[in-house]
Amino acid sequence: MSEGPRRDFEAAYQAGTPPWDIGRPQPEIVKLAEEGEVKGTVLDVGCGTGENALHLASLGRRVVGVDGSPAAIEGARQKAAERGLPVAFHVADALQLGRLHLRVETVVDCGLFHVFSDEERRPYAESLTEVLSPGGMLHILCFSDAEPPGQGPRRVAEYDLRSTFRSIFAMVRIRPALFESLIHPGGAKAWLATFVRV
Repeated sequence: MSEGPRRDFEAAYQAGTPPWDIGRPQPEIVKLAEEGEVKGTVLDVGCGTGENALHLASLGRRVVGVDGSPAAIEGARQKAAERGLPVAFHVADALQLGRLHLRVETVVDCGLFHVFSDEERRPYAESLTEVLSPGGMLHILCFSDAEPPGQGPRRVAEYDLRSTFRSIFAMVRIRPALFESLIHPGGAKAWLATFVRV
């Protein structure tokens, strides 16, 4: 992610509670776990203050969370300590995940993909291959182009997801979903897409 957006996210966390920090896991991630779609060691990329990672850890998963915002990671570490959950949280660049020297079976991206520029999307996909084992699952929850223009991040078309990951991931499924935020009562229209690393 370029330096400008990274600074904006850090400023949002330092100013208080950003609109995407709803204080609980996203219901779509909870449902994925209930359906048995989150397996092995998990990387929560763009984890924010850690609610999704902490929920998955509470179910017995080994989870690592990364975010580009030091303030978000500090908040996530505090929550982990308070809840007694052994989640490792790190400040890291999602475009350089190989620096983590980590191998996982599942990656959860909840609200990160839709912040990347067109130029950053393919490098992000390539970065994910540095941590996700062949055959591993990638789940992406992002705003969809069915959500009307207005507040919030870029809207993403199904084509954007398919083209970004083509040849290095296979799309298993994509379905309409909801992305909850403090400024979208009832949830914004989103995609939940699942890929397998080839």
